[in-house]
Amino acid sequence: MILLGSLINGALILLGGFIGRLLQNIPDRVKETVMLVIALAIVVLGVQMGIQSDNFIIVMVSLVFGTIIGELIDIDGMLNRLGQWMEGKLDGGKLSNKEANKGSLAQGFVTGTLIFVIGSMSIIGALDGGLRNDHSVLITKGIIDGFTAMILASTMGIGVLIAAIPTVLYEGLIAIFAGFISAFIPQEALDLFLKQLTATGGIMIAAIGLNMLGLTKIRVANTLPTIPVVAIIVAIMYVL
Repeated sequence: MILLGSLINGALILLGGFIGRLLQNIPDRVKETVMLVIALAIVVLGVQMGIQSDNFIIVMVSLVFGTIIGELIDIDGMLNRLGQWMEGKLDGGKLSNKEANKGSLAQGFVTGTLIFVIGSMSIIGALDGGLRNDHSVLITKGIIDGFTAMILASTMGIGVLIAAIPTVLYEGLIAIFAGFISAFIPQEALDLFLKQLTATGGIMIAAIGLNMLGLTKIRVANTLPTIPVVAIIVAIMYVL
């Protein structure tokens, strides 16, 4: 089932959000320890994926050129400016109590959507689901999103739960599109692309975990162009 990973991701966001609404005073030490444990698991997942390549030159070249493109475009900066613009729109004026409640719902929705949708795990996980019917990355992401939703919902309200909808739609559309194009790509080329994409994506996912641990400050969003670079390199190799 192509959409299984996306649906599980959405369900875990809802579950975490509901728990967050019930437990609005989660101790900070619990939040910190659980997030660190999840970060360690993400690093291990990324390493496990990264070592699957049998041609690491493709991975290295893709990462270098993809990151150069991402830094020149500054995807990370654009996403941050988008978030700041939305936050400014929501916090632009003094509200009455009734309006404040509406603003809280909107703010929770926007904040949750930006956190759950934006990132390399969404794209890589959805591609894995659509091309290989492998949902492990999206399920792992769902666990992270579930705990994040728990924390956000405990302070920002039910708007965080609504963010599950665009998350499922976004990841689901990528998975469906990936499944559709796989019907027109030779199996040999597809297998080569998936192997190199898995390894490259694993390094990107490991970077997310290292950032969560506070060991690095890698702008992972700026590595996203690596994905089409992998596709271009594989296509050239297959043709030649």
